[in-house]
Amino acid sequence: MVSTDIQPVPDYPSRLSFADRNFVVVGAGQGMGRQTSHALRQNGARVVCVDLEAERAKEIADECGGFAWSGDATKREDVERLVVDAQALVGGRIHGFVDIIGMARFEDLLDLSDETFDWEIDICLRHAYLLSQLFGRHFKDAGGGGSMVFIASVSGFTSAPRHAAYGAMKAGLMAWMRSAAIELAPYGVRANAVAPGSILTPRMEIAFDAERRKSNDANAPLGRMGLPSDIAGAALFLSSDLAQWITGHTIVVDGGVSAKFPYGTL
Repeated sequence: MVSTDIQPVPDYPSRLSFADRNFVVVGAGQGMGRQTSHALRQNGARVVCVDLEAERAKEIADECGGFAWSGDATKREDVERLVVDAQALVGGRIHGFVDIIGMARFEDLLDLSDETFDWEIDICLRHAYLLSQLFGRHFKDAGGGGSMVFIASVSGFTSAPRHAAYGAMKAGLMAWMRSAAIELAPYGVRANAVAPGSILTPRMEIAFDAERRKSNDANAPLGRMGLPSDIAGAALFLSSDLAQWITGHTIVVDGGVSAKFPYGTL
């Protein structure tokens, strides 16, 4: 300590350690989920890799040294089973989860179908409700403490063509996260979100030709599209003790796109 400041200096690297901690990554099979599984595992966590497809769950679990689990996170009975099975797989309580699930269908607002609207509720929001409620009960019953990280989207802040349903559900996800953060804070549980911009996931690599990728690179002040590892890094930070006094917030990870003046160079 110095004469003007007597507060102790923490061991900051240890705050990024997940040794003896158990995490669940939901939607682990590819892209952001795969990278997040590796990020947590490399920092010492035991990781349960969850995917709807059993083969994908096993593939990423084998790759990163985690545990595979398959089920539908939009179904209450499956999430109830996950809470029980995850503890059995890691041999103890769960300390946190990262919820990666989410997908957009591109439809004009005037032509949007009820089927697509309902599908977006499930794929973007229902799993967050079930995971936070059921794991939240587990965190409370296990003595308190726990981290929830959800992957939202910049589409929850701003509108995009043909994204009405997706944007509405991602905005709802962030509102749900804030409520979870406040209601579960007395039990030491933190809830946060990451809002990606344009990310070069495996699906985007297929959908984007060279010209479209070049346009997206140019649109970002940092000069490139985001990578799944960029989102994994933010999720790792929010899950760690480096973020122990952060709850109820969303980190935007978009290369600076949403921070710039929208009309280009004056």
